[in-house]
Amino acid sequence: MLVRQKVLNHLKKTRSASAREIARALKMTAPNVRHHLSVLCSDGRVEFVSVNNREGRGRPEKMYSLAQSALGDNLPALADALLTVAGKKLNVEALASLILEAGQFSDLPVAKRLAMLVEKLNDMHYQAHWEAGAEGPRVIFGRCPYWKVIEKHSEICKMDGVLLQRAMARPVNGLQKGEWVQGLCPFVFQIG
Repeated sequence: MLVRQKVLNHLKKTRSASAREIARALKMTAPNVRHHLSVLCSDGRVEFVSVNNREGRGRPEKMYSLAQSALGDNLPALADALLTVAGKKLNVEALASLILEAGQFSDLPVAKRLAMLVEKLNDMHYQAHWEAGAEGPRVIFGRCPYWKVIEKHSEICKMDGVLLQRAMARPVNGLQKGEWVQGLCPFVFQIG
């Protein structure tokens, strides 16, 4: 088993630990463990949680745990249940307005609207960008932040179109650019 996997397994069991504690448990040196913790932190699999002030001399110890994203959550199941209950009554216009306030884009030139829109979308994990096109600008999502529930609830794709239309105050046409691949958005949104 790889060293980093051993460190992750130890943190899974203990919830949080210092480099010294991990080193002792895995029969390694503390500097070696600190190196692996540094790499795991930069990968986003482990996070620094607190400083443990030890009694006596010596510097305080940093405490580490598994990152919240690595632990997972039950949000996809909850979102699926809520969308199923809402069913045909789901108002994508209202949903879009709750997710992104369109008023903040008013009175801005198109280029500024697009730049601000992409910034807001990327804050919501879309990995979006825009590019010029012959028929007007296009907004492209690098990923779909709703991919865990989108297969059963394609109405969310309509919400994305409404969200863009409201922010740009122009018609938006979702053009399918490819097949659905897990996590990737298959649409290019053409701004009219």
